[in-house]
Amino acid sequence: MSGLITRTKATFAPPVMEARRWLEGVSFSEEHPLLNVSQAAPVDPPPLPLREFLAETALNVPDAHLYGPVLGLPELRHEVASQWSAAYQGEIRDTQVAITSGCNQAFAAAITAICSEADEVILPTPWYFNHKMWLDMLGINSIPLATDGALLPDPEHAKALITDKTSAIALVTPNNPGGVEYPPELVRAFFELAKAHGLKLIVDETYRDFDSRTGAPHDLFQDPDWDQTLIQLYSFSKAYRLTGHRVGAMLSSEALLAEAEKFLDTVAICPNQLGQHAALWGMQNLGDWVAGERLEILDRRAAIEDYFHKIADTGWELMGVGAYFAYVKHPFDMRSDQLAQKMVKDIHVLALPGTMFMPDSDPSGGQQMRIAFANVARPDIKVLFARMSTLSAG
Repeated sequence: MSGLITRTKATFAPPVMEARRWLEGVSFSEEHPLLNVSQAAPVDPPPLPLREFLAETALNVPDAHLYGPVLGLPELRHEVASQWSAAYQGEIRDTQVAITSGCNQAFAAAITAICSEADEVILPTPWYFNHKMWLDMLGINSIPLATDGALLPDPEHAKALITDKTSAIALVTPNNPGGVEYPPELVRAFFELAKAHGLKLIVDETYRDFDSRTGAPHDLFQDPDWDQTLIQLYSFSKAYRLTGHRVGAMLSSEALLAEAEKFLDTVAICPNQLGQHAALWGMQNLGDWVAGERLEILDRRAAIEDYFHKIADTGWELMGVGAYFAYVKHPFDMRSDQLAQKMVKDIHVLALPGTMFMPDSDPSGGQQMRIAFANVARPDIKVLFARMSTLSAG
């Protein structure tokens, strides 16, 4: 038995945890502190009014400490359906919404509900590593779909990858790790491709609250039969800083959610009750605050573009930027995983290498890196590029 490859041994170690180990034995100072651009989540707590609401709920709502419905609080499911219907100008019913323990669990539930072992799921590269990890652990084959110079996937190239084993195509927009916002016509083209081949289109919109565009990012919910093809995923963690409370959402057909419910009941029984109350209160009361957070993230995106010339002059290339991310190409004759560890020691910057977002068979990951700027404001971004401009391969 000891020689067998178990489900967890079929995949790699969690990349963010691996990167944190690179900090061991490295000293930082007040004059030259660590700039951590590895984590794609806010590190600040929720705004004070939301924390006060959480405290009041914990004290005064006994049911918030008990098991709840597997698919989530009815009030939160209703709020999502109502706000999404307005935002996307479509028709979404409460029963087409499930609340999950974070968006990663939403992806896991969706895949478990639609795939069998040895099925295939098409993932554009660079891919979100947790998606790849879950597919590995289920024995599902991740089929890499190379993106173009603007990090956009091509539906025609995806079509050529479809086989009788293909179950789904999974997109992330705004993209992690690339930052790019997929044009609505591109998302629609993938929807039509999936629909024509009887596949599911999974669209992870974790970062939709920080999209630079106004209005709906796509029109898929306007299709009267959207739920037969689309599985939309969402996270409340980023908009309301509820990362530790683990609240996400999955929107699809009632039949698919009934299958997902089996998985959700088995692994968590129900989503975090306090977190769900917080997400509902946030949706109903923090619209202006979230709008302000979006403007701050958009300013950080602008700062990336404003200061990138500091390293462009030394050969770095900006491949994509948006939401929480800048995705870059480095000029050095070494793999990005080696360079990332060198950056910790030499310039006190922690970033994730492109090798963590690419299949081993694709050497381009060795030339790429992800910069997550969720927790570094404009002045820190200026410092970041000043430090990176001093980096050498020696």
